[in-house]
Amino acid sequence: MNTPINRRAITFVEVGPRDGLQNEKTLIATADKLELVRRSIAAGARRIEVTSFVNPKRVPQMADADEVCAGLPDAEGVSYIGLVLNSRGAERAIATGRLHELGAVCVSTDGFAIANQGQTSDESVAAAKAILAMAKPAGMKGQATIGAAFGCPFEGEVSEDRVVAMAVSLAQANPIEIALADTIGVADPAHVSRLVRRVVEAIGPIPVRVHFHNTRGTGIANVWAAVEAGATVVDAALGGLGGCPFAPGAAGNVSSEDVVYMLHRAGVETGMDLAALIEANHWLAEVMGRKLPGMVAQAPAFPKPVQEN
Repeated sequence: MNTPINRRAITFVEVGPRDGLQNEKTLIATADKLELVRRSIAAGARRIEVTSFVNPKRVPQMADADEVCAGLPDAEGVSYIGLVLNSRGAERAIATGRLHELGAVCVSTDGFAIANQGQTSDESVAAAKAILAMAKPAGMKGQATIGAAFGCPFEGEVSEDRVVAMAVSLAQANPIEIALADTIGVADPAHVSRLVRRVVEAIGPIPVRVHFHNTRGTGIANVWAAVEAGATVVDAALGGLGGCPFAPGAAGNVSSEDVVYMLHRAGVETGMDLAALIEANHWLAEVMGRKLPGMVAQAPAFPKPVQEN
């Protein structure tokens, strides 16, 4: 007799339309970005990071942010997220009238904060809190991400105490969640487990979200360590695309298909349809003109689908 699995659940956030595409050199058509959103919804995604409101000269791939928002499908129960770095970007995101969440970003070190958004780390925290304050009056939710939470491309190791202190400061602005982002993919599971537990304890009951890149092959292990440590929201990008224009060496996000496969096999619900994700992966590979980094979509189905008589 098989012992029933004690099932748990996380909230899944698809970030492919924004973080998956932002570092691509070949401009992706707005229509294809919208199709990616539609396919993500069809696969079960109920929170989708659809674009960012940044300087188009610095991030050309996101120059069509307003057009993407205008074309977003009406989908009941789906929350669209716009990433913003300052109040000007927040005003643009609010003006679209199509987004449900403002995603603010601050950075753990001065070196990366200056490269990423032209301000010090402390200034980036203040800017993020100002963005969070703009969300509720606009009828939106606000969430915040701490970039380079596990390591910086310019300054190296990042103090865990610094990240915890930033999370505590952000919590004062009452975001719906605070995310820890491994922007350059340097984290290891032990570090992830330790830091996530500390932040969970420091900001509870505000949920902790995690965002991992697979630059050094540790992304999936880090997702598992984070979930075990108490993170309840997980980012991933279809096919494992992604990177940051201002973080040298940053490679793709953890793949949506890989994350969903692992969590489902381990008894953690995501609300996602793995078969639909794999189908979307194959479609996106054609759009990009290359095989995508994610592993599960390249492997045979397991377990094999049951054949009906």
